Amino acid sequence: MATLNKTNAAKLLVYLPKRANFCKEFLFSWLQTRSMTTSKRVQDRSSKKRVHDLEIVTEKWKIVSKILSIMEILKQEREMVIPIRNLEQHRSKINLPKPHKISDFLRKSPKLFELYKDQRGVLWCGMSKEAEDLLQEQEMLIEENSDKAAEYVTRCLMMSVDKRIPVDKIVHFRRDFGLPLDFRIKWVHNYPNLFRIVQSRDQMEYLELVSWNNDWAITELEKKAVSVSQTRVHEHEPGLLSLSFPLKFPPMYKKVYRIGGKIEHFQKRSYLSPYADAKGLTAGSLEFDKRAVAIMHELLSFTIEKRLVTDHLTHFRREFVMPQKLMRLLLKHFGIFYVSERGKRFSVFLTEAYKGQELIEKGPLVVWKEKLLSLVGYRGKQKKIETFSDLSDMEYDKLAENNSENESISVQFEDDETMGNLESALLADNDEMEIGEINCEYKDRDVS
Repeated sequence: MATLNKTNAAKLLVYLPKRANFCKEFLFSWLQTRSMTTSKRVQDRSSKKRVHDLEIVTEKWKIVSKILSIMEILKQEREMVIPIRNLEQHRSKINLPKPHKISDFLRKSPKLFELYKDQRGVLWCGMSKEAEDLLQEQEMLIEENSDKAAEYVTRCLMMSVDKRIPVDKIVHFRRDFGLPLDFRIKWVHNYPNLFRIVQSRDQMEYLELVSWNNDWAITELEKKAVSVSQTRVHEHEPGLLSLSFPLKFPPMYKKVYRIGGKIEHFQKRSYLSPYADAKGLTAGSLEFDKRAVAIMHELLSFTIEKRLVTDHLTHFRREFVMPQKLMRLLLKHFGIFYVSERGKRFSVFLTEAYKGQELIEKGPLVVWKEKLLSLVGYRGKQKKIETFSDLSDMEYDKLAENNSENESISVQFEDDETMGNLESALLADNDEMEIGEINCEYKDRDVS
């Protein structure tokens, strides 16, 4: 037994150095791979690359998006009122994850939503007079923006490889482009000289380009960089471009000098215009990737907030001939784009369009959203919810005693309740980012 142990020990002494060398080689290989991939995931991104101003912007617009979804649902109801229990069917559209209660979310904004109970004790929701006036104002602004939105939709069709895009996909851009709620039913038929609805063999509806417009085949970047006369614009044919993209790096990021050469090389590289035929490009080539950056830059330039949910971009990979790993490309060019990781759906910003938390150029629809956001939240004491006018005081008293779990009539507002803690109540659905970092940023700004 002792001899066997000595033999095994000798073999072990020979094996250990080999294993150590193998481990070193494996560890070195793993570290190399790790160093190449960490910057390609938003969750692994260095905090120095985070732009906290834009993270805050994302959080604000998340709230506005939820409010708008509820207002649109109410607008489609016959009397513009709906039982709270029926709103549960629209939870995915509202994008309010459980365990948050829709009724609690509505009670945070009494200037926009009003709650009532009927004779059976069912809690209903409607819009305040102020909210209804805001909706009318929005309709007017969307109508005024209609021609510009039609131009942007047409330019998207011009950039697409087949000059047509499924209507279901364009719907994703509805709010971002300022399109009306009846976009696919009525609005698309208002511009027959630009596009039309066609059906494929599988009964899928497409929006198809009717006529090419040379005046619109010029990128927003070209318009800013080059002063082109009307004669040249009319004769313009999309082809190779050699324009640099505006860069804006996070203020805390100090390692730009390490990749300065690569950035300069990328900026000087020629690329095919988003409006030129890209069928001949090789996927994965440098020219292919730079054209994809140009397309994303153009799409973000079309949006009213210069921001898009990344899911919406990935839906158009085939139509716009973009790479499969689109997120990696966005993260790689973080001087041009910024990806926010707030919530379960990421957003991508066009960094040049923002100064701090503010859009540099605000359109009427952005100003309208800011007005809507100013009415979110409440500061005050207990608020009494009114009942429908056909209920007597006695009936109301009886209903008030009904404290069902899901439809309680009593609403308590704390003295310090503001939009700020409405935001914090919604932060619970975020599992990609440390909340402490944002909180620390708030504190640092308060101190400064």
